[in-house]
Amino acid sequence: MKNIGIGIIGTGERGCFILGARFAELAQETGFRITALCDIVPDRLKEAASFLIEAYQVQGIHITPALYNDYNELIVDDLVDFIVITAHTYAHRQITVPALESGKYVYLDKPISVKIEDANEILEAERRTGNTLIMGFTRRYEAAWQKAHELLQEGRIGDLQMMQIRSLIPYTRYLQLWHRRKKWSGGALNDKSSHHFDAMNWMVDSSPVRLTAMGGRSSIFTPDPNAPAYCGICDRNCPYRRVPVQGESREGGHILRYPSWSDAKDELNRADTCVYKPGADIEDHALCSVEYANGVKASLFWAIFGPGSDDQETCELVGSSGRILLTRGTGEIEIISDYGKSRKVFFAGGKDFYSSHYGADKALIREMLRFCTVGTDLVASSKDGYRSLQMVLGAEESMNSGAVPVSFQDESEKGHRVG
Repeated sequence: MKNIGIGIIGTGERGCFILGARFAELAQETGFRITALCDIVPDRLKEAASFLIEAYQVQGIHITPALYNDYNELIVDDLVDFIVITAHTYAHRQITVPALESGKYVYLDKPISVKIEDANEILEAERRTGNTLIMGFTRRYEAAWQKAHELLQEGRIGDLQMMQIRSLIPYTRYLQLWHRRKKWSGGALNDKSSHHFDAMNWMVDSSPVRLTAMGGRSSIFTPDPNAPAYCGICDRNCPYRRVPVQGESREGGHILRYPSWSDAKDELNRADTCVYKPGADIEDHALCSVEYANGVKASLFWAIFGPGSDDQETCELVGSSGRILLTRGTGEIEIISDYGKSRKVFFAGGKDFYSSHYGADKALIREMLRFCTVGTDLVASSKDGYRSLQMVLGAEESMNSGAVPVSFQDESEKGHRVG
């Protein structure tokens, strides 16, 4: 097997400790070797290099990645075949366009961008160069979601009529990391529910034509000008305190073991900003209803607050002759078919269920290998990223206007090649 050089731009939690770790774990199987790393925070870059070198050593492989503070230098590195972009969302366009222009393989982590204008520039770069990127919407790579999609396509519940995603995951981290400001992340709805809207589009297999939303910011995280700036200097009794933890964790406490996160002075790079610190401008809950061109109706019930508990996300598909209920945290699917005559509950999470994102990240890396070697049709493309962002921005527009419906025109279809 020929080795494939990976260059990661953005060595934070996603780029280093999740995807980077999976690249190392699957290195013997895939031939992926991390040959270059880039980050604008020098100490974070060094921490990532040390972590990844050790992770590869566990597999009996030695790597010596080049370290860059300028992404342009990584892009032109001859030892980089595949550019993996996990930088802050606001920087996606400025990195992705030259990456596509290089002619190398490109992966872009979700969301596609903060602004629709940036998403359009990414799509235009694909059209201009003929180089197509692969996107990372993890629901499409999770075995249980893939099985639900398969059952739907097989007609096991008849024709799809309605769909609901319920996501009540207490991700207060969105108020504690760089996601707390829309100019950097596009907001929690963009970062988290870009997944949900994409999953809707995937399952429904049609274009959204109208969306209505209610939501905003709850009183739970009312700004407090007297609150300490971050958890590390706070002595309050707070249920949202972030502390360092060993190993990967859903709430990301493992990154606080590293000085570039725990000792950062600026909010953009801090990992434990107080949830009550003034300045955050993101939504923390929403109810969204979507109508599709094929007549299917879908809804999202979403919040990032609530009691700490296991994953509380479900997806329900209601067809003309049955129903599918997927529980993400258990990997179980309940299918009721044949007009209620048949009921079955089974585990569909797959062999990698206990890995990150319920096995999706390992599946994603295997998909990257297919993308590089056989040019397989994309599981998720830039067009999917565009549509998801379009829906996020439409939901925000509807919320801000008092739940006035928003209609869509899909500009991404114009001459755009996918796969």
